[in-house]
Amino acid sequence: MTDSTWHGGAAAVVTLTFDVDAETPILAAGRRYADHLMTMSHQAYGPDVGVPRILELLAELGVPATFFVPGWVAEHRPGLAATIVERGHEVAHHSYSHRAPTSLGAAEERADFERALAVFDAQGIEIRGHRAALWEATRVTLDLIAEHGLAYDSSLMGDDRPYRLEVDGGTFVELPVHWSLDDWEQYAYLPSPQIGSVIESPRKVLEMWRAELDAMRQYRCLFNLCMHPFLTGRPSRLVALRELIEYAQSCGDVAFARCRDLAESAAADPTLLPRIPPTVTPDPGTYPD
Repeated sequence: MTDSTWHGGAAAVVTLTFDVDAETPILAAGRRYADHLMTMSHQAYGPDVGVPRILELLAELGVPATFFVPGWVAEHRPGLAATIVERGHEVAHHSYSHRAPTSLGAAEERADFERALAVFDAQGIEIRGHRAALWEATRVTLDLIAEHGLAYDSSLMGDDRPYRLEVDGGTFVELPVHWSLDDWEQYAYLPSPQIGSVIESPRKVLEMWRAELDAMRQYRCLFNLCMHPFLTGRPSRLVALRELIEYAQSCGDVAFARCRDLAESAAADPTLLPRIPPTVTPDPGTYPD
């Protein structure tokens, strides 16, 4: 990777990403949960309390971020996306309803994808990137990204550096994710619908993420951190995030970028040759449905 340019000379690049899901992942599990007021208030904490708190932290530390927002959330909180953009950050596509693409037919997925784009277009929000709900992208997902001319996706796990994906409709950049850099596995808990079982200490999470960043600095990787404002927006967790950012800044060889800006750098990197999406054709006799 010595001739690559996507990293701009940094030992590692950090993308701070926030999935502003609000009520959508719970409603996707069943609209009956709309009457569960504890659950709905737990989710509303994200955009109503967590996002403003996160925006203040980012401003204090002078780092950019990308906020993946479902269209339903932007529609029901019409000033939210504009506020994020006005603070210098990026708003990106995170479906309309937060239903996993793997649970939808092709026509349903297209309708959901394009409904979100229509919401952002009506609000004057330019969309350059996408992240699938639950990271459960399908081949239809990738085709829609290319068809609508988006610059990047951030749903797959085929590398720990940016790479380019080639589908029939064109080529775009993949900014890969991983469960180890997601606060959901650390902090998420709800009794109904049942989500998680153990709420980890922010001290443990900070230690784990610092260790990953240090290793990624050795291998010149993308530290693509996925967080949720209703989780990381809680006080002790936000303090841990502050410590992580300050540690990265103190290293002197770590860069911070919005996903759209990193995707632009990656698209211009001649060493990132296009790959095709994973193609697996299982034998039905061996692997029945």
